[in-house]
Amino acid sequence: MTGSDTSEAVTTGIGPTGTSSAGTSPTGTPVTLLIADDDEVTRSGLRTLLAAQPGIAVVGEAADGIEAVEQARRLRPDVVLMDVRMPRRNGIEATRQLLADPAGPPKVVVITTFENDDYVTAALGAGASGFLLKRLPVRRIAEAVRVVAEGEAILFPAALRRMVAARPLDSAEALPKAALTGREEEVLRLMATGLSNPEIAESLTVSLETVKTHVGNVLTKLGAQNRTHAVVIAYESGLVVPRFAG
Repeated sequence: MTGSDTSEAVTTGIGPTGTSSAGTSPTGTPVTLLIADDDEVTRSGLRTLLAAQPGIAVVGEAADGIEAVEQARRLRPDVVLMDVRMPRRNGIEATRQLLADPAGPPKVVVITTFENDDYVTAALGAGASGFLLKRLPVRRIAEAVRVVAEGEAILFPAALRRMVAARPLDSAEALPKAALTGREEEVLRLMATGLSNPEIAESLTVSLETVKTHVGNVLTKLGAQNRTHAVVIAYESGLVVPRFAG
């Protein structure tokens, strides 16, 4: 939580300068957060540190996957920060169960000590909006929480590159069949480079609402669960060539 490495996570809502496009939820209120981790010291530390960050209100904690689902359904947080290794039900299964709830599920960010490609793939498959390592500085974790609440996504570039190279998802052929327009392909390329919706709008000199419409069309046509999944498809299809360091 206090490491100095800020180069490992690509957040599609955090631009090249590292500044977030979102400080609060879309309504202007703080982003509500539930923290799920089986280690009490880690959980307490995350709660203290993240509660001190602007634009975040920690509304609850959970010590295992079952409790995480129960608490999320009771508290209705905007975002759940979900550990992977937990008793009774692991974080991946808890994420899958949470996001299958038709009653407005929260965004989920999977957070773990281990940079494991299987975890990344499983988290994406479960519908998580991103994947973080606990060693990231708390300000980066806070940025991720705020950005995910706005509908963006987070992933580790090195893990993404390896996953695309070694374990293509079933949707690898989705892009050629999706009949994206030229502008939609352009938007997808910009999403894959890490630009947020406002940054895409500025780059293309169009309105933010226009970009949101294009992003929505891209997700629908690709059958993508979220922006992260769409970016993976972009790499798998060859639309974007991985050029990540590390």
